[in-house]
Amino acid sequence: MAVSEAPIRFPCKSCGAQMTFDTESQQMKCSYCGSLAPIAQDDEHTKVYEYELDFLDESDASRMDWGTEQQVIKCENCSAQMLIPEEQTAMLCAFCGSPKVLPQGDPYGIRPESLMPFHISKDEANAAFYKWKKKKWFVPGAFKKQNTRSNVTGIYIPFWTFDANTESSYSAERGDYHYRTETRTRVVDGKTETYTEQVRYTVWHWTSGDYDRYFDDILIPASRQHDAKLLDRFQDFGLKELIPYQPEYLSGFIAERYTVPLREGWDEAASRMDDQLEQEIREEIGGDEIRNLNISTNTYDETYKHILLPLWNATYTYKKKTYRYMVNGETGLVSGKVPRSGWKITFFTLFCILVALILLSALSQQA
Repeated sequence: MAVSEAPIRFPCKSCGAQMTFDTESQQMKCSYCGSLAPIAQDDEHTKVYEYELDFLDESDASRMDWGTEQQVIKCENCSAQMLIPEEQTAMLCAFCGSPKVLPQGDPYGIRPESLMPFHISKDEANAAFYKWKKKKWFVPGAFKKQNTRSNVTGIYIPFWTFDANTESSYSAERGDYHYRTETRTRVVDGKTETYTEQVRYTVWHWTSGDYDRYFDDILIPASRQHDAKLLDRFQDFGLKELIPYQPEYLSGFIAERYTVPLREGWDEAASRMDDQLEQEIREEIGGDEIRNLNISTNTYDETYKHILLPLWNATYTYKKKTYRYMVNGETGLVSGKVPRSGWKITFFTLFCILVALILLSALSQQA
């Protein structure tokens, strides 16, 4: 199946050709004559809003207008769901390259509130990958040297962000280590010797208190298409630099539809807040040990945003095996998979064992 040309949605005022978002100028750029045009921001699109957490928003038609007519397509091969212009009837999957994409009838959910535009171009993403792979350990030398050709696609990945105030009350037993000197005896070379030893014991006492905490912009991936661990590595986005969503920023790129519902995203955020609260409350309690810790937390003023973050998604083939990596479209951070050299790993393991044996031999001679 061939890839059809994308319909002209943002025509150039000079020549009428298609305009796409340009990462270097942060403006719209004509693909034919090179003319630039700023992206206009009206009074309604100058501020990034936080919305009160309401799970019914996903069925609110007024929250689904993306500013341009879109259709949802789904790849039969890898199950990715993407948004493309309404009139576009054929394309290849941006994730796996398969032509098996079909229109989906269901609505495409809450529109993004804000986004981070692409600041890294495709060429810069490729350069970042070459620099990254040369620094990787235990990879084949041929892979480091070869001019790896990647299939690179700029994709806006959906995320949720959540804010919340929390009030926690806690109780626990705090254990503090104390030491006392005890006299003991032992037999050495047939003779009984008396010696003293410091013996540790734990003193326990109950403690309780209150702990208040505000959580700001808990970032939760809203895509099931990507490895969650891979997405979590991209924590370097400047979320304070988000700008209000405008459809022009999507021109020339693909926007992925979120597949993690709002409620599920909130549940994950709440779990992360609980983990963080437990860690901080344990630090506040102090002591050497803690047992029977109970925490009761109330959350209020919960808000959320649906945002799009820019990532260059790429695949490449090395010795008939496909690998995948991603590049942060704002900062250039690279994360992904690389081939490994079995002999380099084996050599390094044997070297570590040899060093350990030499150290153990040296320590035994000093004893």
